Amino acid sequence: MKSRSMRLIQGAAVASTLAASVFTFVGGTAAVANAASKKFTVAYVVGAASDPFFLSMKAGASAEAKKLGINLVWQGNPSVYSSATQIPIVQTLLAIKPSALVLAPTDTKALQPLVAQYIAKKIPVFNVDSGDANQSNITSWVTGNNLQGGQAAADALASAMGYAKNCTAASKCVVAIGVSSITTSTDAARLKGFAAEVAKKYPNIKALNPIVSNSQPAVATSGFKQDLAANKVSGIFAIDGTDLEGAAQAILTAGSAAKSIKVVGYDAYATTIKSMQAGKISAIISQQPALEGKDIIDAVYAKLTGKGKISHLTTLANIVLTPANCAKLCATYVYKTA
Repeated sequence: MKSRSMRLIQGAAVASTLAASVFTFVGGTAAVANAASKKFTVAYVVGAASDPFFLSMKAGASAEAKKLGINLVWQGNPSVYSSATQIPIVQTLLAIKPSALVLAPTDTKALQPLVAQYIAKKIPVFNVDSGDANQSNITSWVTGNNLQGGQAAADALASAMGYAKNCTAASKCVVAIGVSSITTSTDAARLKGFAAEVAKKYPNIKALNPIVSNSQPAVATSGFKQDLAANKVSGIFAIDGTDLEGAAQAILTAGSAAKSIKVVGYDAYATTIKSMQAGKISAIISQQPALEGKDIIDAVYAKLTGKGKISHLTTLANIVLTPANCAKLCATYVYKTA
């Protein structure tokens, strides 16, 4: 796990390259001068931009933006999910004076000063997926039901581990947890939902301290390896897809001793669905990232044109995928990245 100071150093290191790379336009490249060639230019900033979740969101947002004649400027650090890498991107985009900002904040508070700068320039700000703790500055927020997702994950993991039979007061079932960030609203809500459901229904489950990966599978793998080496782990809750990838790799490298570990995680990557079909994952909590991307662009368009209604908060349902229902549901909910 990387320390906050290391992440800040990383952020400083990449900041100097962002000014050159930040003007990446969906559908091709364009000079900054061309940003005004269409009626509206919308800046759209996510966390780890190469994550299949965000790639699927990009597909949904891009299609809707093209339909509505919106020039979409899509940005995010390629792989590191942190406020240290996201802040300089949001700062740089302010210079192009976009019609609106869509932001998936990596921290509920760290981006607030920048959001205030956009508001001061009369640029409306929207949240997608994760949210700002101060929603008074946010026009609209589209997200998944993360609290419910964490609760569903606890139920699925308890069932997979055979809680009633195998988890007792004398011999509790130990669960390792992987998370990209504990300061982003999405992961924090999933963790809260999971913990609340465990406390309510499953007192014989012992959850270890979360491994923080910043959406880097290799960091998740390393953390899970340490947990597996130090504890008799019965289950793993991977709070997003990159941590689910890390969990699968840690179990694979641990050998036969880890084969009985049950895994439940978030995000219907094509790779993790294949792992579930192969019996390596017990359940996947699937979000609807393409729909999130589409819906937030619709909210932006409504704000900028006065056409259509705007809901301050839109919460989309999660879908629990299992080996039993995969044949029926997986093709629909797998994250389509193009």
